[in-house]
Amino acid sequence: MEFQSEVIMEHRKFVTAFLLITIFTAATSASALAQTAPTAQRPAANYPAPQDGDFKITNFKFRDGNTLPELNMHYATIGTPQRDAKGHITNAMMFLHGTGGTGRQFLNPVFANELFGPDQLLDASKYYLILVDNIGHGKSSKPSDGLHMKFPSYDYDDMVELQHKLLTDGLHVDHLRLILGTSMGCMHGWVWGETYPDFMDALMPLACQTVPIAGRNRIVRKMAMDSIRNDPDWKNGEYATQPVRGLTGAINALILMGSAPVYMQKTMPTRDQADKYLDDRIRTGLNTTDANDFLYYFNSSRNYDPSKDLEKVTAYVMYINSADDTINPPEFGIAEKEIKLVKHGKFILLPITDQTRGHGTHTIAVVWKQYLAELLEESKK
Repeated sequence: MEFQSEVIMEHRKFVTAFLLITIFTAATSASALAQTAPTAQRPAANYPAPQDGDFKITNFKFRDGNTLPELNMHYATIGTPQRDAKGHITNAMMFLHGTGGTGRQFLNPVFANELFGPDQLLDASKYYLILVDNIGHGKSSKPSDGLHMKFPSYDYDDMVELQHKLLTDGLHVDHLRLILGTSMGCMHGWVWGETYPDFMDALMPLACQTVPIAGRNRIVRKMAMDSIRNDPDWKNGEYATQPVRGLTGAINALILMGSAPVYMQKTMPTRDQADKYLDDRIRTGLNTTDANDFLYYFNSSRNYDPSKDLEKVTAYVMYINSADDTINPPEFGIAEKEIKLVKHGKFILLPITDQTRGHGTHTIAVVWKQYLAELLEESKK
């Protein structure tokens, strides 16, 4: 589950998106991007520069009964839309980030430079790539903008409906070639497949389950949220400075939740290395996290449950988890069972290798891109 936040300088916005991915489990595990170089050393992008945009939605009514007079959905696009004879965009693809992250997660070189470049699978000269900041995240509307705990208590259905409004009303996209989602975005993908089954040709959900957030997953989420709420400095969300004790407890819980033990043992074999890693992670989290935003985006998973309607999914589905993902461990056996309910569904369990990074394997495209190629081929129309 990655992390939030309002960023002031353009450079910091870019860096934060990746640093936070490494903090929280729903989008990227603790170790997923530990190998990523600092911004100054990052490989040059091999695709066109993203174009940022904002779409204003008025009087959106949330499922909790509250309405926002104006709501902002931020996004970035790469590439150019292509239209058929009737004017419909035919080459759009949408990418959905994990809890606490932003669409810029997908600009990490281990993802974008493997997929978006010339003659690569998602070549930006051929496709119109849409990277969304979900509500509560990045530059989209969120509690820390000013409403604090008076912000509507959104859930995954609200988030998917807002994504749909952004596409149809904002970008004039009425069909997608592909939805690819990681962690929370993986779960959003399942909601999309059931809610708007004819909207996409293909779905690629990476790193999630198709059952309610329960068991250990729910317990750790509640521990993290309770840690913030139980800090007297939280002040029911009306704090002047972040509640450090509560946030530290939340970060500690989630580092464990999203960790990849084998990789971490290899890369931090000494006590000093492990201690430094923890100190750095805590420091980064405290510098880039808003407690209220955190509470909202973790609570948004509270009623997720696509299991009862999987038969409604008609898109071609390539569903992938990693064997070293401690949030979605293979011992569950859930995905293998549930995928049988999906008409055109296939499930892949990636074995543990030197390339996998636990939950964060979802962003390391070299590990699974051959399955993306298979999905795109099977879903051609």
